[in-house]
Amino acid sequence: MESHEFDIGLARAILHGNPTHFEALRMLGNALTITGRHDEALQIDQRLVKLLPKDPMSHYNLACSRSNLGQVDQAFGALEKAFELGFRDYKHLLRDRDLENVRKDPRFQKLLERRWGRRQPRR
Repeated sequence: MESHEFDIGLARAILHGNPTHFEALRMLGNALTITGRHDEALQIDQRLVKLLPKDPMSHYNLACSRSNLGQVDQAFGALEKAFELGFRDYKHLLRDRDLENVRKDPRFQKLLERRWGRRQPRR
């Protein structure tokens, strides 16, 4: 936890001097998510999507933040956008804890079938 607080402080210091420093925004969003500060992480991910509208990872991270907050409909929208822009990490999608709420939704199976022609493996 201590190192994540350091990352939060460092990212905020960088952003104080350069509010559009996307690496600092990513570091901050990640550290906020890890520390369970999902409302703040969502705000950062929304900034990143505005700053980098064609970046698939920004939309993927937005989907994760939405999922963590139980905003499943919006999470699916962000995930679809990430796929449209080129996100292709199927294995990460299946194990990312931030997408647990999305994976519980029946639409997730349909999304996998539509995007990859396969279902989520049974556990």
